[in-house]
Amino acid sequence: EVQLQASGGGVVQAGGSLRLPCEASGFDFDDYAIGWFRQAPGKEREGLSCISKGPGSTYYTQPVKGRFTTSRDSAKNTVYLQMNSLKPEDTAVYYCYFSGRGRGYWGQGTLVTVSS
Repeated sequence: EVQLQASGGGVVQAGGSLRLPCEASGFDFDDYAIGWFRQAPGKEREGLSCISKGPGSTYYTQPVKGRFTTSRDSAKNTVYLQMNSLKPEDTAVYYCYFSGRGRGYWGQGTLVTVSS
């Protein structure tokens, strides 16, 4: 069974940092790119970053470029989202995602709340 489990969310003050792990199982982790998304209250889900398979080249969308970093650890089947310089507008439920075997798979989200 394919599973993606994001964790590490919590409450942090503006300007602070959090690292979110996304633990994967049930598929060949090294063979797929993994993405991070978030959904703020009352807003649509938006893409944040993607890390490719293998050595893992990365891509970021403008809202998080320069503040967030994604990485992967093949030994742990885990992708990370390091979030620095957090802002209140970063408050959202964060999800990891991959597309494979003819469909997309969403992980269970983790809530990040940034207080001002």
